[in-house]
Amino acid sequence: MRLLVSDANIFIDMEEGGLLELMFKLPYEFCVPDVLFAEELAQQHGQQLAAKGLTQRTLNGETMAYAFSLTQVFKGPSINDCLALALAKFEACPLLTGDKALRQAAKHEAVEVKGTVWLVEELLTHHLITVDEALNAYALMRTNARRLPWKQAAERLNRFEK
Repeated sequence: MRLLVSDANIFIDMEEGGLLELMFKLPYEFCVPDVLFAEELAQQHGQQLAAKGLTQRTLNGETMAYAFSLTQVFKGPSINDCLALALAKFEACPLLTGDKALRQAAKHEAVEVKGTVWLVEELLTHHLITVDEALNAYALMRTNARRLPWKQAAERLNRFEK
């Protein structure tokens, strides 16, 4: 099962779109740095996400030092974002994020980035949702003020309708 490291906003997008449960049915292992989990997810979503299969990874000293060095280079991403980027880099796996500053930092650091639109497409590819359900999920995300590349999301859904 392929490992994907995520930041917190991906889980919020998927929850707002009603797709959180289905996300964990994809053939991936989703993980976050343990510090990010404790500070951003544990209180409101922790038990639910852990029960669905979200794992936590503890960063070693080298990975932590790298994460802190990223905070000196990139001014946009938070420390928790940099922890997720560092973990993805050291695990040699994709980073899931919709955060523009974090995406740019990941690109600079040669880390593959995927986001909510990709996850929705994976749900379609694995026949876990229909195009209509994807459209409904996007509508819910938009109503709940989630920030996605809406035009790109709609255009890419056209591929699945054919």
